[in-house]
Amino acid sequence: MKNYLLIALKGFGMGAANVIPGVSGGTIALLTGIYNEIIAALNSLMRKETWTALFKGQWKAFWQAVHGPFLLSLGVGILVSVLSLARLMTYVLAYYPVQTWAFFFGLILASAFVMFRDIRGWGWKEGLFVLLGASIGVWVSTLDSLSGTPDDLWFIFLCGALAICTMILPGISGSFILVVLDKYDYIMGALDVTAFNWPVIIAFGLGCGVGILAFAKFLHWLLGKWEKQTMLVLLGFILGSLVKVWPWSNPQALVDAGVIREASQAAACPLWGSALLWALIGLVFVMAIEMLSRRGQASVQGKE
Repeated sequence: MKNYLLIALKGFGMGAANVIPGVSGGTIALLTGIYNEIIAALNSLMRKETWTALFKGQWKAFWQAVHGPFLLSLGVGILVSVLSLARLMTYVLAYYPVQTWAFFFGLILASAFVMFRDIRGWGWKEGLFVLLGASIGVWVSTLDSLSGTPDDLWFIFLCGALAICTMILPGISGSFILVVLDKYDYIMGALDVTAFNWPVIIAFGLGCGVGILAFAKFLHWLLGKWEKQTMLVLLGFILGSLVKVWPWSNPQALVDAGVIREASQAAACPLWGSALLWALIGLVFVMAIEMLSRRGQASVQGKE
């Protein structure tokens, strides 16, 4: 039960990250040591043998094949997080942008450190893979947002498919993709517990389902063939995404929040003390989850 609660807590962290434009739930999954199991579990849903067991009534075999207890615990954590934090995240980004982005800057920086520490055998080739990932991460993070995209359900479905692919990629935020597609506020509004927009939620959810199954199979193949190289590129993604979450990267948001009067004043770095404090809180948060994760793994190995 403790292990399932810990998985749910990690899912809660993934959900919280996924509702923030610029922060990736995949980063949290990778950091907490459940990334490969997520990909493996999702990939199992694409296997013929898995569905054959279901249609034959072999419920236990099907449940084990899809990593049922793991996915259920993770899914509950993500769902609770998204439903409870969607409105809160919209609020804190509007009124406390510097502190919010500083928290996630510290979180992502600590995530990158943990990944760097766990990768063995560094050389110039490894550095090139990280540089490649960082370059792509910076490019994605600095994309300009579209405007006037349709609210039709077919486009919401497409948004879900694209966003979910990036949600499971560390360093690339699915929420940021929604911002680029000019649908972040629209989707967050649909998820507001006081006014659910069910047609939008269902279309978006179906898109997420199709997108994640197709993309997970590709990632499973990639990790099986070139695991170290893939992890190095993902580390680069995480480092590149720091461009997006720098607390003063969006001067207009600071103006809207009343932090500064004019966008040109952002260079003066207002609230740097508060930003440093929240960045440290984010860093400590990551290290605490990492410590709990390692203790949980050690406990499981000890019982075995």
